[in-house]
Amino acid sequence: MKWTEIKWRARYYAQYFPFTLHSVVCAAAVWWGIRLLHAPAAKGDTPSALLPFILVMGQVIFLFFLALVTISVLSTFYSYLYYLYLFNVRGVRLEVRFATEMKKGTNRLYLTANIQGVIRPLLGFVKGRLFYDDHRFTDRFGLLSDKRKEHSLRRSGIGGKSRIYLPDIKEYDLKGGFVYFEDMLHLVSLAVSQPLSGHFHKPPELQESVSPDVQPRKTEQMDVRVEQMRRVEGEYLNYKDFEAGDDVRRIVWSVYARNRELVVRTPELFEPFASHLYFYASFHTSVPAKWAQDGYFKEMLNYYKNHVWTVYDALSKKEFNLRYVPDQQFTVPDHLSDAEKAAGIISRSTWQADAGLQGYFSTRYGTVLCISSLTDAAELEAVLDKCDGSVVVYFVVLSTAFRHLLAYSLLKRLIFLPPKDRLSRLRNRWMFSPVRAQIRKKEKEIRELLEKSSVSWAEL
Repeated sequence: MKWTEIKWRARYYAQYFPFTLHSVVCAAAVWWGIRLLHAPAAKGDTPSALLPFILVMGQVIFLFFLALVTISVLSTFYSYLYYLYLFNVRGVRLEVRFATEMKKGTNRLYLTANIQGVIRPLLGFVKGRLFYDDHRFTDRFGLLSDKRKEHSLRRSGIGGKSRIYLPDIKEYDLKGGFVYFEDMLHLVSLAVSQPLSGHFHKPPELQESVSPDVQPRKTEQMDVRVEQMRRVEGEYLNYKDFEAGDDVRRIVWSVYARNRELVVRTPELFEPFASHLYFYASFHTSVPAKWAQDGYFKEMLNYYKNHVWTVYDALSKKEFNLRYVPDQQFTVPDHLSDAEKAAGIISRSTWQADAGLQGYFSTRYGTVLCISSLTDAAELEAVLDKCDGSVVVYFVVLSTAFRHLLAYSLLKRLIFLPPKDRLSRLRNRWMFSPVRAQIRKKEKEIRELLEKSSVSWAEL
């Protein structure tokens, strides 16, 4: 058994341990209080007349506090045992639902959880926790809101809504969860395992806003007039029945030979209208697959997704219809809006080495293209050679994700606690990482190609 698996098993089964650090602290406080209240008077000292009164008041307060805690602990055990009955006999389970909400311009992932028929401990708490992917745990979330039956004051269960903080913008695999019953001082924590499964994703977040000046290149509806004429699908793509006045030279004789019907090719036209913006974001990279699991590349992927979503959000506010073309295939529910579908696809996208930039980006209809520092320079050069000035390229500089004030970071680390999140730890090591030199070299090559090309481009 590997060391990582041993650590996960130890952490998993530790959830069932009923006592907490608060138990030790409270036991020490009770022992100290008993000694203080029953300590004999020092020899030779004249006892104060108020001392007996003070000791009696101290004992009353101590016993009251001890009784309150005891009632809370006993009610916690009762609620725990009652839920075990509901769990084993009636099949009551923790129900969870994930939803994304936009607040202050940022997509946030919220969890709504509820349990039917549970009794909350007196002065205590009921909390939940999920574990996902490779045995990772979320923070504990509260189940404190009472659920009432319709047209009744009787409580049907408890629930709660909490914001979930996760490290990466991606799709997560839900493996299970726990429900905890805790007293008022968190002296005991009684856990019940929950059989949960499913998938959910953390949405990307908006960065600094961009204002792309773009014109669509695809004509599907004659709604918006544009300055530059656009091609309309025609010859070798669409046919129509032969009518009087049609050019006989456009008759498709192969069709006539098969079914004796006269049809003509619809010629390609130039129209002063365009209706659709086609937005492409390439996640293609030529780096080794094992690098994708490295912390640096995970943070680069988060950084890239946030900027792709920011560009999409800015384009969606234009008067044109926006079409996001992914370079990976995902199944998305039909009832979602275009923005929700795009956010889900961007969130689930990963660095990939299958769909190259040349086969992915349509130089004929593509309007906006997002590339990263991991884009292959040779493929980018081949695509840029076929693009004109109507194409807008956004170059997301991934090394910027680790930019920080080194002096301030070192001072903060000397005075305060070391950083807990992965991005902060990687930023402190980025200056001395061998990955940095390789990424900076690729970014220089991409800049030179963009400067020599005829496309409009910007760095993010």
